[in-house]
Amino acid sequence: MEWVAGLLFVTVILVLLTGFPVAFTLGGTALIFAAVGILTGAFNEALLLGLPNRVFGIMNNETLVAVPLFVFMGVTLERARIAEDLLETLSALFGSLRGGLGISVTLVGMLLAASTGIVGATVVTMGLLSLPTMLKRGYSPEIATGTICASGTLGQIIPPSIVLVMLGDVMTTAYQQAQLDMGIYAPKTVSVGDLFAGALIPGLLLVLLYVLYIVGVAVFRPASMPAPGDTGDQGVTLARIASALAPPLLLILAVLGSILTGLATPTEAAGVGGMGALLLAIGRRELDLARLRDIMRSTLRISSMVFLILIGASIFSLVFRGYGGDDGVHAILEALPGGVFGAVVVVMLVMFLLGFVLDFIEITFVVVPIVGPVLLAMGLDPVWLGIMIAVNLQTSFLTPPFGFALFYLRGVAPPEVQTGQIYRGAMPFVAIQVVALALIAAFPALVTWLPQQIYGP
Repeated sequence: MEWVAGLLFVTVILVLLTGFPVAFTLGGTALIFAAVGILTGAFNEALLLGLPNRVFGIMNNETLVAVPLFVFMGVTLERARIAEDLLETLSALFGSLRGGLGISVTLVGMLLAASTGIVGATVVTMGLLSLPTMLKRGYSPEIATGTICASGTLGQIIPPSIVLVMLGDVMTTAYQQAQLDMGIYAPKTVSVGDLFAGALIPGLLLVLLYVLYIVGVAVFRPASMPAPGDTGDQGVTLARIASALAPPLLLILAVLGSILTGLATPTEAAGVGGMGALLLAIGRRELDLARLRDIMRSTLRISSMVFLILIGASIFSLVFRGYGGDDGVHAILEALPGGVFGAVVVVMLVMFLLGFVLDFIEITFVVVPIVGPVLLAMGLDPVWLGIMIAVNLQTSFLTPPFGFALFYLRGVAPPEVQTGQIYRGAMPFVAIQVVALALIAAFPALVTWLPQQIYGP
């Protein structure tokens, strides 16, 4: 009955394209297929008895508690106007350089990615703050919008990232299942901290490639980045740099450092980050009762969406496996030409295309549990595979015409900025992403070296 599992997957995609809510699409469609299967004798209804245990397992998963805490941290920092101060300070610091504002936007995007981990919020915030300024200073719309979209998607890969927290939990289950399928009954584990460590070098590599591209454009196409004139900045002092950079950097170091050094679990570190963000907002006098209520509502809304999708994905996964879908995927990937390489290429391509219509949450909870155990059973490193998936999805979210980051920016861009200009501006950064993905594929040590140094082989 593997063809029924394939039909279930296609049906879910088609229903999602109509705009129906993701969580109800996943759970509802799967239950309809299960009901039809029970009536026709094609589905074992006893499999549904495992659903309460799955939901209870989600409720008891300590790693996933980090998700609402990291969301709270990100939303609080967004409301505290951290990005505005960072952008003003770095713009003044690099203001004398051609392309300096573009470099500033990239660096601020990096810091926001490490502070918030929420792609949509970063792109919207940077679009509102920096796009008018870049256009006013004569930057071409393509360069301005491309830089903002690319730097905004860094939240996918630079830790502490919500994407990596959820991906780490899924990869842990997939890795253990793969080892059990191979007859290893004392399986090794992979943690969120492993993914955080593995993502550091690729994330910084992407930032470096972005900056090099901006510098290259400034040198070879100076008309798209006019020489800075009198911007009104009276210079930047060391005290101003410290006051803008020190608080978010200290918060990032406290959260990420405590995880990488083993002093705290991701959930504990997320609690530290949430409290640190709250204290930072209070210290900047950007927090009142109304704003705190807004922060709590945003956190509750985003977290509820994540966990409702996770429950729907659990129902989908249960029914998909009940129809033998995992066996079908395993057979297809093993039959592909090229062995492991061919299987990885096909999976990455499918995930890239699905990134046009599905958010990272759905792909993480629906697709990765299906293909992850199969690929890991082929001998792939779980940390390397997780980072490949994260960078691949980041590329997908940046690619025209359906990239989510482009839609976010289109929603806040001035009317005079055309959609075609946003698309053209994003394409060079998509090429950079593909180069980074190829480098990670060719040199797995870019991902695996740091976790091995920190946690051992």
